[in-house]
Amino acid sequence: MIENITQAQIKDELLSELGLQNPHQVPKVEKIIVAAGVGTLAQKDKKLVAQVQENLTLIAGQKAVVNQAKKSISNFKLREGMPVGVSVTLRGKKANDFLNNLVNVVFPRIRDFRGYTKKSFDGRGNLTVGIKEHTVFPEIKVDDIVEIHGLQVIIQTSAQNNEQGYALLRKYNFPFKEKN
Repeated sequence: MIENITQAQIKDELLSELGLQNPHQVPKVEKIIVAAGVGTLAQKDKKLVAQVQENLTLIAGQKAVVNQAKKSISNFKLREGMPVGVSVTLRGKKANDFLNNLVNVVFPRIRDFRGYTKKSFDGRGNLTVGIKEHTVFPEIKVDDIVEIHGLQVIIQTSAQNNEQGYALLRKYNFPFKEKN
């Protein structure tokens, strides 16, 4: 059985590892955003946007929201109010459960997966990961798929820099590429 790792379990380890004096300085996962762009799908068929929204709701365990364009851009054939993306924000226990599911179930199912590089960090300890096919999630039934789409997972932490964010996600057993 896969055990869930909690923030309380890794707090003491990170405190000594990062050399922090105050336990409130220890980084933690603040929220996880799961998003998928639907710009080209929306131009094909409006029903596909609802399908992507349903898929993200199944994946995250929380209702996904359709994001609409705020401005019209003629070069992209985009009109104000058209759907451009679907996203869901997870916090607290749901974010922790999703991260454990991502690390222990989803990443091993990705074909030819060797881990992510440290370059995926944004400089403030937040990590953005792209997944090409949503079918790697066990919640998705392959028989019901109309269109395969990718998604982004953004893990926002309270870390001050990339090293703290890296140390935090290593405690969650996040797969990073090691230099040879």
